[in-house]
Amino acid sequence: MNVGKSAMKLIPAIDLLDGRCVRLFQGDFDQCKVYEAEPELLAETYREAGAEWLHLVDLAASRDGETADTGPLFDLLGKLKIKVQTGGGVRDEGDVAERLEAGAGRVVVGSIAASHPGRFIEWLERFGADYLVAALDVRIDDNGVPWPRIFGWTEGADTDLWTLLDQLTEGGLKHALVTDIGRDGALEGPNLALYRDIVGRYPDLALQASGGVSGIDDLVKLADTGAAGAITGKALLEGRFNAAEALRALEDAA
Repeated sequence: MNVGKSAMKLIPAIDLLDGRCVRLFQGDFDQCKVYEAEPELLAETYREAGAEWLHLVDLAASRDGETADTGPLFDLLGKLKIKVQTGGGVRDEGDVAERLEAGAGRVVVGSIAASHPGRFIEWLERFGADYLVAALDVRIDDNGVPWPRIFGWTEGADTDLWTLLDQLTEGGLKHALVTDIGRDGALEGPNLALYRDIVGRYPDLALQASGGVSGIDDLVKLADTGAAGAITGKALLEGRFNAAEALRALEDAA
């Protein structure tokens, strides 16, 4: 291990739908796989392995908006012993405040951060940059430019990723979670060039990389990009590796 360099954080992900642990393929509710693992027990397994944070997404809130049954999410937040960052369906300040009050350590904001960056910057000022994560899902165009997608990836944002991140970082953004949509749930490897580019442009940003992790080797390569953390869900659920193995490898790579 290199002295002075901290290991990239492994952030296991649980996607919650109707109280069950699921995974969508590239955000498609028609391609939803349900896992037998109980979310609470799975989260505790990750904590016992040494993971510091859990990424918990409420897919019901994402899909159903104000009519969603968020009971399973808040019930889980009240029980978990691991630190949690939670997203899915966060549309206004009340949603942020409610999740923080329920025990979330950070709230993940997707579409609003990309479609109304000025509003999101106001939230950064109100709640503090340590408590918010901008989740930016991007599709890479033919020229290699990443463009954020919003509202379940059904619409494009008005600006490219670089213009958006310029605005958000100037507004105080500290944590960003960036997903290459083309890699999400595919287990085909992460977009290393994208994350290396982000870290190079915004060295003070705590970048969380998401999408495409298929094995421990992918995590080690992600750590080399300078990303602060890596979100992985499906690879853990499919048994490609376990959290303890991944954490050991990241410590060795640091």
